[in-house]
This record gives sequence, C-alpha cells and structure tokens, in this order.
Amino acid sequence: MPSVPGPSRRSLLRGAGGAAVLAGAGIPLLSACGGGASSDPKTVTLGSNASDAVPKKALADVYAAFKKQSGLTVDVNTKDHNTFQEQINSYLQGTPDDVFNWFAGYRMQFFAAKKLATPVDDVWKKIGDNFPDAMKKLSKGADGKYYFVPLTTYPWAVFYRRSVFRQYGYQVPATWDQLVALCKRMKKDGLVPIAFGDKDAWPAMGTFDQIDFRLNGYDFHVELMAGKASWTDAKVRAVFDHWAEILPYHQDGFMGRTWQDAAQSLVSKKAGMYLLGSFVAQQFTDKAALDDLDFFPFPEINSVYGQETVEAPTDGFMLSKAPRNHEGATKLMTYLGTPQAEETYLKADPSVVAASTEAGTSGYSALQKKAFDMISGAKSLTQFMDRDSRPDFTSTVMQPGLQKFLQNPKGVDGLLSSIERQKTQIFASS
Repeated sequence: MPSVPGPSRRSLLRGAGGAAVLAGAGIPLLSACGGGASSDPKTVTLGSNASDAVPKKALADVYAAFKKQSGLTVDVNTKDHNTFQEQINSYLQGTPDDVFNWFAGYRMQFFAAKKLATPVDDVWKKIGDNFPDAMKKLSKGADGKYYFVPLTTYPWAVFYRRSVFRQYGYQVPATWDQLVALCKRMKKDGLVPIAFGDKDAWPAMGTFDQIDFRLNGYDFHVELMAGKASWTDAKVRAVFDHWAEILPYHQDGFMGRTWQDAAQSLVSKKAGMYLLGSFVAQQFTDKAALDDLDFFPFPEINSVYGQETVEAPTDGFMLSKAPRNHEGATKLMTYLGTPQAEETYLKADPSVVAASTEAGTSGYSALQKKAFDMISGAKSLTQFMDRDSRPDFTSTVMQPGLQKFLQNPKGVDGLLSSIERQKTQIFASS
C-alpha cells in the first residue's frame, strides 16, 4: 500500500477488468522473478506492488522476520504500483510469482473466479482466530473458499478538529438530519462545512459509498458494485437526492483541488469536516495539530442499517494459480496472517492499522486505536468503489459520471440511465 494514497493510486486501475495489449504498446510486461520448475525450495517468490519507500521497507522487515523463523527466503519482485495494477491480468495468466500483493473484496474475487489464484483454506484453518468475521468475509471468493490473507487496513470517516468543535459548541452528528443541521451552522459561522477536492476524480466515489450503504445497506451496495443491481433503481436515485442536499455545503472549486489541498482547509481550521480515509492525518505535520484531529463514522440515514458498515480498504496477499514452491508459499501466507507479521509491518508504517484483532495496539496513536476499534467492531466492511467493482467500469464510467453529477445535480435521471447502459455492456464483457 502506498504511504500516500493519491491520484497515482486510483488512476485508471484497468488490470482486473480485462487484459490490455501491453506488450504491443511498448510497455514491459510484469513478469515473475522465479526460475520455473527448478526453483529453489528454500525460496518463495513474491510479486509486489509496494513500490513506495515506506511500505517497501515495512514489508522487507516482515520478510526478514519470516526468514529468521522459517529459513525460507522471500525473493521480492517489486514493480511500480500503477504498473502492477495495469498489467496484473496478463501477469497472472503467464508464469507469476508464488505469492502476490493484492486487495481484498471484489478485486480478489475477480481473479479467484477466473481460476488465476489458489484457495488458501488450509492457511485460514491456522490463522482464522486472528481475524474478525467482517475481515473473513472480505477474504473469501464467490465460491466460499478463502483466497486472500489481509495485512493492513484503514477506515474512511468524517474527520474534524476537536478544538474547532469546542470553540463553536458543535456536537458530533449521529444522524443525517443532525449532519445537515451542523452543516448549516458551520456555514453560518463562516466555516466551509465539508472540505472537498475531486480533481483526481476518486474522492467523490467515497461519498457515494457512504451514503449508499447507510441508506440501502451493505448487501445492496455490494450488488450494485458487482453489476447485479440497477443504477436506475429508486434506491440509487435516493442516494443522489441525499447527496444533493449536502452538496451546497461542500467546498467550492473542488474540480480543481486535490485531496491534499482540501486537507489543508482542515489543517488551517477553515473547514469544519472532511470525509476521507485516515491517511488525511499525513497532512498534519505539526504534532499539536495532529493530536487535535479526530473523526466520527458517517452518520446514520436508515435506522435499519445504522452505522454497521465501515469502508476499510484492505491490502494483503494471494497465492498464484500454480506456485512453484507451494509448500513454502503456504508457510509464508500463514506467517503473513499472524499478529507478529502485522506488528513488524506497523513499526515501519504507522499510517495504517492491522487487519487482525490480535495484533498489539500498544504502539498505536490515539487516532490509530480509534480506527482499529471502528474497523474491528464493524458488522460489514467495504473496500472503496474502485476496489469493490470492475476498475474499467469505475474509471471510465463512474469517475466522470459522478463529476457530472457534482456539476449538475439536477440531471441525475439521465445520468443514471447512461451509467446503467454502460454498466450492462462492461459487465457483459469477459
């Protein structure tokens, strides 16, 4: 996982939606680093998308600890994060490494369904007690088998400054009506109620997700992301109706603003709230300001679903379709599912939290502890629109579609009809 999620992280993640003809475009294909059938039984090969310095170092520490415990060497094949995403379909159909970095949820299920990954039920018999039920659900394919071992995660929530809420006497909103009322108060007090930047097109997807699963529940949200529910359903229209109600309280000029720039409005206390992942904390370079940062779960809209679902993008590992060192790879996957592996990782990368409920939290900041509790206490976890659905659909249809809505919220019916038509075509393709 990149240390700073940003435009590079969410730009046109085409890999899981179908193979691009990359070699013809002059792009070197992602390839395995192993040596075929005669590979060293003391070596496990691993394809990694952790190209940023912080996660790369953190994972290297994990692999070193695994070698000390098992005697097995992890031969890491690191590629640029975006390149890995764009080329992974071709990579997995070739001769991939034994183990590879990937994402939980739909992204994992796509390759499992294509028989490009090996089930790891034997691993989960050993590590299952380390994870909450919601994390187990994220790690299963559509066939009910396990294909994924999670390592780290982080929540999306509404971030705010405690000192600002104290200064104006604001209360944390628990319901939609309270949120709307708070937005009105903040605007009257001269604050930007909701900081917002959608220049890179992905932040708006997070707002849609929150409103949808709060209003319609986890199951409908998952069906919609998987192309099974219709975008012309009245439930979807209700999401946009709610969004339109709070849209006037979003920061102006969002089409030209990155998430980092929007975060500065929260840092400078010019904005009252900001819906984003907990990586927003990376923009708080002053310790006193960071200590003042807090968050709350997106408010309840429908009492049937309350606040039971949490958006928590989760990174981890999968076993390729025909690992050369199956025994060694299984040992590595089992180790990666232990609290010890997560604790080792987090010593070098404090921007995330452990996916396991058994990992020690003594070294966590107050913000990390709250994030950990929020995730581990959730009934259901989602990943984020561009991970919970086909990347070709989210990048070519949803990103521009949501931006059209933001600029013209009254044209939603035509927009939803267009999205549904495009969705039908894309999901019908292989």
